[in-house]
Amino acid sequence: MLTTLHTAYTDSRAADLAWALGREPLPALAVLDLDLDGAAVQLRLLGASHQVLLEDERGACSETVACIPGSSTPLPLGVSTRLGEREYEFAARVETLSHGSFAGRAQELLALVADHPNGLAGIFPGIPNAFTAMLAQRDEDQVRWRTWHAYPQEGQLVVTRTRIGARTPAVL
Repeated sequence: MLTTLHTAYTDSRAADLAWALGREPLPALAVLDLDLDGAAVQLRLLGASHQVLLEDERGACSETVACIPGSSTPLPLGVSTRLGEREYEFAARVETLSHGSFAGRAQELLALVADHPNGLAGIFPGIPNAFTAMLAQRDEDQVRWRTWHAYPQEGQLVVTRTRIGARTPAVL
């Protein structure tokens, strides 16, 4: 689903993004509710930020990547932690692209997400290639999602991927 976000483009730097796990739902500009084989997933666009809420038989999880006032947790390259009976893995990277490459990549990603039944993308009016996009899926006992936060003025694309699934036993 592709939507226009009728708000000011305020999260204007990739470096301002922070990560948080377990936050309460924040006011959203667009929401997509999904049922992924018994896992209730809510994709939430918070402007140039995102929040994903997950609830299933094993519990609930909330992931937020946003410009969070007062947050002391910058966007990490990776996180791996246990959430009850599950493992949570998060990874982020920043791609810096030339103006031409950025425009092409932006259009490619928007096309991928806009028509996908588990995708949500929001664009900002009047700012070419400024968007936030999300895509979720379920693969057996794992729920995964990817996000893209576009900052065309910097030529930067923040890409995240998350996986929540059954804990795997340690190999001795």
